[in-house]
Amino acid sequence: MNRPMKKPTYYTTRRKFVKRISQGAGAGLFLPASMGVLGSACSSNQQSSETVTESTEAPAKKDRLGLALVGLGNYSKGQLAPALEQTEKCYLAGIVTGTPAKAEEWKQKYNIPDGNIYNYDNYDELVNNDDIDIIYVVLPNSMHAEYTIRAAKAGKHVMCEKPMAISVDECQQMIDACNQNNVQLAVGYRLHYEPFNQEVIRLGQEQVFGPLTGIDNAFGFTIGDPTQWRLDYERAGGGALMDVGIYTIQAACYTSGEEPVSVVAEEFKTDMEKFSEVDETINFTLTFPSGLKANCQTSYNKNYNKLRGEAENGWFELSPAYTYGPLAGETSEGPMDFPQISEQAVHMDRFAECIMQNEMIKTTGEMGMRDMKIIEAIYQSIEQGSQEVPIDL
Repeated sequence: MNRPMKKPTYYTTRRKFVKRISQGAGAGLFLPASMGVLGSACSSNQQSSETVTESTEAPAKKDRLGLALVGLGNYSKGQLAPALEQTEKCYLAGIVTGTPAKAEEWKQKYNIPDGNIYNYDNYDELVNNDDIDIIYVVLPNSMHAEYTIRAAKAGKHVMCEKPMAISVDECQQMIDACNQNNVQLAVGYRLHYEPFNQEVIRLGQEQVFGPLTGIDNAFGFTIGDPTQWRLDYERAGGGALMDVGIYTIQAACYTSGEEPVSVVAEEFKTDMEKFSEVDETINFTLTFPSGLKANCQTSYNKNYNKLRGEAENGWFELSPAYTYGPLAGETSEGPMDFPQISEQAVHMDRFAECIMQNEMIKTTGEMGMRDMKIIEAIYQSIEQGSQEVPIDL
């Protein structure tokens, strides 16, 4: 199918962690700008060190930015909307939906003004709405590019759910549109601001247990309804790899602090009818410049959710690693003990904060495009009979 030394003592207590975040707002929710190897919560991405250029007529500063959700499916309803009731730097200001019944339900529940309720026909009229600063695109994958580009043309900052798009070309178009319209683009990689995953980043990149010798991670679940859009190639652009496998790609990169140079992948299917259009299970191995290898698994027909790093002097593991919580972790020196947070709330707040500070968020469009390049290389390896494929980033 064509697819567009002395090791430091590790153990960290909850009391120590809370002390570390005491300067942040909202105990147990917000992470400090200085936590871990991530540094500031807002920073330049790897491809560009430029901050967003201010317009010649800067608008009046706001204490909170208005955010509109585009697409009111399960993720918006079950995760994003509740998270927006906890955020401090942004709030739910508007919605975009093609279903009048949903519009009325959300209007009543979240007290959304009529003037901030849009459908897909009048979406572009957002350009005239000063209440809305950020558009969060929560649509099927094949719609990400169109609605991100239209939001950028309306002068709105954009957060787009992962995967960023269904091809590298679409990713580039989205980045170009946001740059041309002087707005920021972020991808919904919430785990960069989640404390257990932040600790994994610190342990791996700072070589707390010595240099990494291997990474093993897996994320999969048994998918249900066979008629859902995730199993439709035209709307999803791929299967398990595009949906949950992207988390293992992310984890391999942020744990190691490297970007892969090649990949070998193989695909397995046990239900040819249900997965006739998209991938069911894929195993792949990423090789990094240092020689480190990350063995990754993803599936729509198996349940797993872990991230493990092996190092010369110890190990660390998250299990579960990638879901909305609660997460759990341990190392060769003891258990991790961090607060459980709203991953979506802290990510949206950090994006709003970066916009207000005229700085770049870490989870940029460039990062999203990088991951799409890796995904395309994985599919290419499968199509070439599991040959090693170089990754040109």
